[in-house]
Amino acid sequence: MLCSKCQEKVNSGEVNNQYIKVASYLLENENKYPDLQKARLNSVFEVGAYLVLVVGRGDRNKFASQTGRLTRDLGDEFKKRVLVIEDSQNDRGFLEDLFANQHIITINIIWLPDGTTETRVVLQGRRARLLSKKRINAMSEIAKKVRKMDLRVEYAY
Repeated sequence: MLCSKCQEKVNSGEVNNQYIKVASYLLENENKYPDLQKARLNSVFEVGAYLVLVVGRGDRNKFASQTGRLTRDLGDEFKKRVLVIEDSQNDRGFLEDLFANQHIITINIIWLPDGTTETRVVLQGRRARLLSKKRINAMSEIAKKVRKMDLRVEYAY
């Protein structure tokens, strides 16, 4: 049961049902993870096999503390891989969070003839760490949902 203010946010689309479920889980487990008491959860997106948590500035480490135990528990609970991204940072910071285990060589903005832009991310290509096409597509979809950013991912060998 939600209070009238929270129900109004759900009805207006400001928050979705997935947000409510994740926030409830975090509230139930804040004694187990005390850093959560000072963290802010801004929004939650479900993209393919990923559960994307957009958290307040500086709160990413609070969700990744205790050697990632919280993100693993969240992933087990929701049967998704959890990705934590900080809100209100520049595009480079967002992309570094998105491609956390990859080395970004360069980021370029491509201006298209129709007036739209596309962000080109060049990652260092190491055979053992190449992302699958499926994962790259998921990352592009996440960038589109979270930042309204069209993404093109390439590797430099």
